[in-house]
Amino acid sequence: MLIPPEFYSAHDVVDIARLLLGKLLVTEIDGHRSSGIITETEAYAGVTDKASHAWGGRRTKRTEVMYMQGGTAYVYLCYGIHHLFNVVTHEEGTPHAVLIRAIEPVDGLDIMLQRRKMSKLTPALTAGPGALSQALGINTAMTGLSLFGNSVYIEERPVIPDTNIVAATRIGVNYAGDDALLPYRFYIKGNKYVSKGKGL
Repeated sequence: MLIPPEFYSAHDVVDIARLLLGKLLVTEIDGHRSSGIITETEAYAGVTDKASHAWGGRRTKRTEVMYMQGGTAYVYLCYGIHHLFNVVTHEEGTPHAVLIRAIEPVDGLDIMLQRRKMSKLTPALTAGPGALSQALGINTAMTGLSLFGNSVYIEERPVIPDTNIVAATRIGVNYAGDDALLPYRFYIKGNKYVSKGKGL
């Protein structure tokens, strides 16, 4: 069962980032289903968050999708190499988003290994935002897609108890000043499919 629209339209992006842990991120591309349990996320709180692409109300061709209704995919290119997958949240006009940083593979392992040019399963397959996008076949052509369509979506799974969740600072946002210190990154405690990046 897909996550319902009201989940994405909720106003607390930090809470949504926590609740996305344990859900199943799925792609259906050229007849291939690939998926993974979400193990790590980061929340970005729009115009008031200096780490957000939409801080201060910035609107560009790339970030316009962040202002769409919650439940939309936002995929951007990082360093000209890595396609990073984000979930747009809140209501239309409020640019909140959650970056999916890592997943634990479930379906389509063979196609994921092929996409990553790997011969065997290791955490490196999907433990990182660029790696998981490559493994799932996600790219910038998917930005703006509804998460209620057939190409990319998130399925319900049991809620991860708070005792199994670690809150930490985000990765690679030192430029954000005090906002870099916010505990807006969440990951499943003890899961080996979590990125190796270190927050502050």
